[in-house]
Amino acid sequence: MHTHDEQPVFDQPFWDNLYTEQAQRWSGNANPVLVTEASKLTPGTALDIGSGEGGDARWLADHGWTTTGADISEVAIDRARAEQGDRNIEWLHRDLLTWEPETQYDLVTAHFFQLPPHQIGPAFQRFGSAVAPGGHLLIVGHSPHDHLASQHQHAQMLFGVEAITSLFDDAHWTTVVAEDRPRPGIDPDGTPAERKDTVVLLRRA
Repeated sequence: MHTHDEQPVFDQPFWDNLYTEQAQRWSGNANPVLVTEASKLTPGTALDIGSGEGGDARWLADHGWTTTGADISEVAIDRARAEQGDRNIEWLHRDLLTWEPETQYDLVTAHFFQLPPHQIGPAFQRFGSAVAPGGHLLIVGHSPHDHLASQHQHAQMLFGVEAITSLFDDAHWTTVVAEDRPRPGIDPDGTPAERKDTVVLLRRA
């Protein structure tokens, strides 16, 4: 892993290497929070940021969304494209640490997009700029209030609800959901346990 001042740098070589370590990195299923929240919305255009191997993007496409997936890893995008089937999904290879989307979407979603604290605000504000008027921004991360948060490999990158809502506290945004949401999980010793995710859903005026 690359580091600057002991901070990990999640650049393309890091992610390409991570994906190359395994033939399939993730389950292929959509994230449950996406399923729950997007199911309440009228399908339109969607941008999945950090789309990985494409599980969320495929679910969105299957449920009526005109979908774009963006990821920094060419390995991930190649895998997502290979599993796309006849779905109409556009894949973008972009450096998500600097990319400013040129198009606006009805739904922009970013799941488990963990960054060093100084990069969180600029990144999510860039993603927010890609939300069309009347559209939604869905951000999900591992909660710092999870009982295993202190053991997380990059605990300093975990963000709470307030870190996100404070970025969008003007008249242009309405907070729809802002909570630590429990989900079933497994502790390191194999014991089933409740885990917590930071879930924020915002609507643009």
